[in-house]
Amino acid sequence: MDIRELKAAVAGEIDNRYRQLGKLSQKIHAHPELSLEEHQAAAWLAGYLEESGFTVDKGICGLPTAFRGKYGNGKPAIAFLAEYDALPKLGHACGHNLIATSAIAAGVATRRAVDELGGSVLVFGTPGEEADAGKAIMAEKGAFKGVDMAMIAHPGGGHRVLMNTLACQTLDVEFFGRAAHAASKPEAGINALEAMILSYNAIDALRQHIKERARIHGIITDGGEAPNIVPAHTAASFLVRAEDDEYLESLKDRVINCFVGAAAATGAELKYNWAEVRYAAMLNNLTMARLFRRNMQALGRSIPLGDTAKWDGSSDVGNVSRLVPTIQPLVAIAPEEVLIHSPRFAEAAATADALQILLDAAKAMAMTATDLLASPELVEKVRAEFRKSM
Repeated sequence: MDIRELKAAVAGEIDNRYRQLGKLSQKIHAHPELSLEEHQAAAWLAGYLEESGFTVDKGICGLPTAFRGKYGNGKPAIAFLAEYDALPKLGHACGHNLIATSAIAAGVATRRAVDELGGSVLVFGTPGEEADAGKAIMAEKGAFKGVDMAMIAHPGGGHRVLMNTLACQTLDVEFFGRAAHAASKPEAGINALEAMILSYNAIDALRQHIKERARIHGIITDGGEAPNIVPAHTAASFLVRAEDDEYLESLKDRVINCFVGAAAATGAELKYNWAEVRYAAMLNNLTMARLFRRNMQALGRSIPLGDTAKWDGSSDVGNVSRLVPTIQPLVAIAPEEVLIHSPRFAEAAATADALQILLDAAKAMAMTATDLLASPELVEKVRAEFRKSM
């Protein structure tokens, strides 16, 4: 079987499973589970892989809802990444039901190429993308050791192959003051809320003097107990983002100074904590990106390579991209005005049109895997680009 016939057969595997895959996507969408609590979704996905001939290890890296499915034992080893956590109150407003389904589809389709050409295919269940950086935890614990390339497709309001993301770290802060009656004895109190508001305003002023692609944003999670009590405690959670790890480190110091200054001004005690894991900036592999684009075009889907200056929030896929050559194409399931993390996007993620384009992306990923399995020269080109970019 020549390469064109094999790629057609690989894509046909997904067409043959269209109904099954659609039911899987709908089931995950109808039962949203939050970060690191995706027990049903992980079980459904792992079970589908087992039924399709994969050897599945569950609860890897100390994460009960993480798994690794593997088919074949040769090299190169090509991985597809599944995400399946949902957002609080919004459900699958990031389309993770589709990401999971497309990863599973690409994995089971690539079996055909592994049988013909050798190598191996893996599907990683990666929980907690939205809040806990599950892939970063898995990366630190060696989950991707031995993987040669990784792919994941993400639904969006637009589409392009190069999806760039920002380095990001979470900051949790608290101020401790002293409670007092706000009318009869305000002078006896230390206002923790004033400290938090001063900090918030200082960060707002700081935003004018940071790099264009950096971001600082957050919410106050505790603002006091009652309007007639001087607040003795406040808490907030912030995200600090930058286009690279180096600038993120320097920006973190400037952010903390906003809180230190507010503590000095009010007399409140400051406590803060940076999250142990951070989301790394995405490192795209252009060789793989061009292969994926060509395969999408062969399926009748025109998708631009993309603008490397455009940034798309943060994702723990970036952490994987620092270990192995990785791509994360963005494919449109809704008009650009429909924003990710909105109720309208959650609705779009359950439509037949969205399923079809993500399954086409799965076909293109599996076809890209087939290109790589069939060509040691392409594999070396991918690796050489990765070594140079690192």
